[in-house]
Amino acid sequence: MYNKITVDRVLYIKGIKMGRIITSVKIENLTDQDARIRCDALVDTGASYMVLPSAWRDRLGELDEITTVPLETATQETVEGKICGPVRIQIEGFRPIYNEVLFIDMKPENGEYEPLIGYVILEQSQIAVDMLGHRLIPVKRMDLK
Repeated sequence: MYNKITVDRVLYIKGIKMGRIITSVKIENLTDQDARIRCDALVDTGASYMVLPSAWRDRLGELDEITTVPLETATQETVEGKICGPVRIQIEGFRPIYNEVLFIDMKPENGEYEPLIGYVILEQSQIAVDMLGHRLIPVKRMDLK
């Protein structure tokens, strides 16, 4: 069974209909399970981590700050992010994984932040992106090559 997702904008590239895939995700602090976030996030295969706005950091309680990293955005801006963890991440309809999150200073669009689900999170969750079907699908086998 596939998870429920929404496609909020449609774009055409070389005549092919493309959309933005948004799905529900739950992130929780491993050492304080009352500290959790449930949100809708954009699937972004150009991002690596689960990316959250710095404004939400306190909602996950006390997390270890692993490191600060330089990042390049889709608009070629250079920003700094903080990798924190450990957290449990579960994309709706798929198995949970244990990883870290990346906090960055985000500007809300229309009053809302846009968290990102990156490719590392998708791969660990055994999820593939079906761009033609505008959905997330389960990967039957993990890659060992």
